Amino acid sequence: MFLHSVNLWNLAFYALMVFMATLGLWDVFFGFEENKCSMSYMFEYPEYQKIELPKKLAKRYPAYELYLYGEGSYAEEHKSLPLTGIPVLFLPGNAGSYKQVRSIGSIALRKAEDIDFKYHFDFFSVNFNEELVALYGGSLQKQTKFVHECIKTILKLYKGQEFAPKSVAIIGHSMGGLVARALLTLKNFKQDLINLLITQATPHVAPVMPLDRFITDFYMTVNNYWILNARHINLTTLSVAGGFRDYQVRSGLTFLPKLSHHTSALSVVSSAVPKTWVSTDHLSIVWCKQLQLTTIRAFFDLIDADTKQITQNPKKKLSVLNHHFIRHPAKHFEENPAIISDLTGTSMWVPVKVSKWTYVAYNDTNSWIFGCINSTSMCRQGVDLSWKAELLPTIKSLTLRLQDYPSLSHLVVYVPSIHGSKFVVDCEFFKKETRSIQLPVTHLFSFGLSSRKVILNTSGLFYNIELLNFGQIYQAFKINVVSKCSSVKEEITSIYKLHIPWSYEDSLTIAQAPSSTEISLKLHIAQPENDSHVALLKMYTSSDCQYEVTVKTSFSQILGQVVRFHGGALPAYVISSILLAYGGQLYSLFSTGHCLEYAAMLDKEAKPYKVDPFVIMIKFLLGYKWFKELWDVLLLPELDAIVLTSQSMCFPLVSLILFLFGTCTAYWGGLLSSTSVRLLSSLWLALKRPSELPKDIKMISADLPFLTVVLIIVSWTTCGAFAILLTYLYYVFKIVHLQASLTSYKNSQTVNPKHSRRSEKKCSQHKDSAAHHRRLSVGDAEDSIRMHSTVINLLTWVVLLSMPSLIYWLKNLRYYFKLNPDPCKPLAFILIPTMAILGNTYTVSIKSSKLLKTTSQFPLPLAVGVIAFGSAHLYRVPCFVFIPLLLHALCNFM
Repeated sequence: MFLHSVNLWNLAFYALMVFMATLGLWDVFFGFEENKCSMSYMFEYPEYQKIELPKKLAKRYPAYELYLYGEGSYAEEHKSLPLTGIPVLFLPGNAGSYKQVRSIGSIALRKAEDIDFKYHFDFFSVNFNEELVALYGGSLQKQTKFVHECIKTILKLYKGQEFAPKSVAIIGHSMGGLVARALLTLKNFKQDLINLLITQATPHVAPVMPLDRFITDFYMTVNNYWILNARHINLTTLSVAGGFRDYQVRSGLTFLPKLSHHTSALSVVSSAVPKTWVSTDHLSIVWCKQLQLTTIRAFFDLIDADTKQITQNPKKKLSVLNHHFIRHPAKHFEENPAIISDLTGTSMWVPVKVSKWTYVAYNDTNSWIFGCINSTSMCRQGVDLSWKAELLPTIKSLTLRLQDYPSLSHLVVYVPSIHGSKFVVDCEFFKKETRSIQLPVTHLFSFGLSSRKVILNTSGLFYNIELLNFGQIYQAFKINVVSKCSSVKEEITSIYKLHIPWSYEDSLTIAQAPSSTEISLKLHIAQPENDSHVALLKMYTSSDCQYEVTVKTSFSQILGQVVRFHGGALPAYVISSILLAYGGQLYSLFSTGHCLEYAAMLDKEAKPYKVDPFVIMIKFLLGYKWFKELWDVLLLPELDAIVLTSQSMCFPLVSLILFLFGTCTAYWGGLLSSTSVRLLSSLWLALKRPSELPKDIKMISADLPFLTVVLIIVSWTTCGAFAILLTYLYYVFKIVHLQASLTSYKNSQTVNPKHSRRSEKKCSQHKDSAAHHRRLSVGDAEDSIRMHSTVINLLTWVVLLSMPSLIYWLKNLRYYFKLNPDPCKPLAFILIPTMAILGNTYTVSIKSSKLLKTTSQFPLPLAVGVIAFGSAHLYRVPCFVFIPLLLHALCNFM
């Protein structure tokens, strides 16, 4: 029945939309490198010592706990407090466990053992009871206050010690990082209690899924505080993102706001972190051995030898973090490195006067290249240029502009005669312009059918490929690098580094030559408007090979970027399409007296031109002062399109694409809903044969007021989402019962035609009786089911959007019987009586209503409102749904 109302062309279109959406989803969930993280293991059995909290604190936060991590003898020694180390507090994120501290805690313990516990760190972890704080924001403030109390408790554990700490370092995973930043917004919080904050895969900019207003309010409070008080915040903060492997929190959300006067914050993607160079997913970022080793090295370099705690010097903190997370010179960190160094030992002076040369040695030193001033036959002192080198996988790279060193007479490669591992020094002199090659990327709408190519014929060691016209997040390309080499005996390694100059999101690809290597080219952050830099493909090549670089648009990755950046807005577009179809059904009932099929109405009414032009027009008018003032007077919220523009998330035609995806989802969702109702009605018939079609179509039955009151009480005393779910199940039950009655009636007509004619006569006699005792006809029953099927589709999405608070309530039921705060309670109070009435409403009872025409006109502006105000604030979407449902219910009375 559902499929009959859709022609084959429409069916083919919906199938095409499914295919395109699948391509985008595949790119997000599978279109990335394999997990190259090494697993971090514990050398001894991990132990979590529960720290006893004050009784008042434990009573106020019964679901939360504080633990100290330890292994083996360390754990045994520290069971008797106080402690003597450097405190670090780990905060888990959404549904995270306090046990996630074990990877970094174990690595720190091994590092301390290596230096005979000259310094060591004590790792604490908070148990947040694995709360879903990314989906339900009602407990974020509570978590923040508990962490404040934990910090004070931790510092008390060191009282009386010679080098007692006055502050803690915090590592926050996911939402734990946001909770750490929120500490500064507390009235009684002293900023000096935190000396360093490192966040891992934390969405700082905006919530991933804004499903309740508590999350968005929390974000607004935290971000506004950090922006307005940036000059007074001297907390050194590092945000590490996971890259494209992390499909739960896209890396663009993790970048801290860049303010001209706020220099204590760094943001980097794990693929760009030296000695890490891998993308991590949302969970592996806490156990990825390469990243945790880098973090621990930074921690030990941050220690002040005088206080035996993390340094309070902000310049040193930033210097250490830059050394380990931004650019590593392949040397151990030194706070004040010596510029002039003595070159000791017996040296052999070998002048090289050619433009390209290679030297093989058997030692690898920290300081390896120097500049000599006015030397002739020997260099005893030199300017250490090794600090300007960059560590890359398998190589150290150093590029010098000779114009910057006019006082140097020689460049010296210094190799002491100590036996070590073999390494090769390749050097060449070249003009920069000969190695910088421009490669314009292909057009967005070329769909990969065309490509652009450059061929590197010269035998150089380094090339800069400038990727022109590339700087938007909706662009995505595939770069293919083909290397062809002359016959060589040893294996040749080439390194291709994609460098994004406006953000630290570089990625590296290691290829063995000769080979054909494919590199994905897409962004986490769009190029700022005032930034004139060009994205680069830095190629560290072999002089024995020639390289061919080809770039072409990747359509599947463009769809992946749409899903990655805007997939969270899809429910708003789905509901907008359903509302348009719902309005069409109500109008058909008003104009013809019959309710048309949902699929037919979806095809007729769900058109992008009914929604998008209005949103674009409003955005345009908001650019005028008079309209903005009128907007503010009406107390209307900020337009979501403007919010997305401020986050550099505007795609061309993205709203059209999302609307098509939304309509497709609404269609297949309607098919699933219709099929489910029929299957459940068949099951009902198999278990219990229902009565005939309702003889009395009274809107309010005797038990309806009682049921409504009970559900409202449930909502008030427990959880609003739970009451909404019960109301939804009641509504579905009523529709399934009606469908079963209709099926049974039709079957009886087929089996006994004479009985059918007698029933029709009885039905016509009932139509002449009083209105409240009318018998439902087959046509009216079918119309009612069509209308109810659409309402079920709308309600299904409302229930899905309210599920997170229900799950949170169920997980915490042993601690709190009543959810507080409850984001769904106001909606439940309105929706419960509305759905109770609609569950007993039939089209025959409202088709003559004076309010029906007005009701049929409301879904269109509400569909516009859903996109205008709900695409970036999903918690507002149900507010636009209950309005037409309420008007629909009121049609029974007017």
